[in-house]
Amino acid sequence: MSNPTLETNVTLDSFDRIDFDRRKVRKGMGLIGRDVQKEGRRLIARRAISGAGEYPGRQTGTLWRAVKYKVSRSGFMVVVRPNKTAEMGFFYPGVLHYGSEKRNIKARKNFMTDALDNRNQNARSVLRNVLQDSLIPRK
Repeated sequence: MSNPTLETNVTLDSFDRIDFDRRKVRKGMGLIGRDVQKEGRRLIARRAISGAGEYPGRQTGTLWRAVKYKVSRSGFMVVVRPNKTAEMGFFYPGVLHYGSEKRNIKARKNFMTDALDNRNQNARSVLRNVLQDSLIPRK
């Protein structure tokens, strides 16, 4: 899985500290989360029965609806993943990814890591712009 990082080194003369406007950062993380969620849902939206090594196909839409994002309380992190719902019974996104001999299911491609990789450049640019807009220099 790719691990995108963004390093920022900023120095401003005549200011003792720099704060962030957390609301702007939180809003930007929400934009990134929605973007990766849409991409993940797009990858599994094909209405077909999937085979081994393909993205999961959409038969009932349960997995498609289970892909959600959540911004952390601090606002500096966003998590996008398929959550277990009451419709599932068991956590079958994990079974689809790893496969199951018991259920005779072969492993499928990991659509969430591919969604993040596909939207990586957009996420970086949004994050860069949000961080620049949210800086609040203080004396």
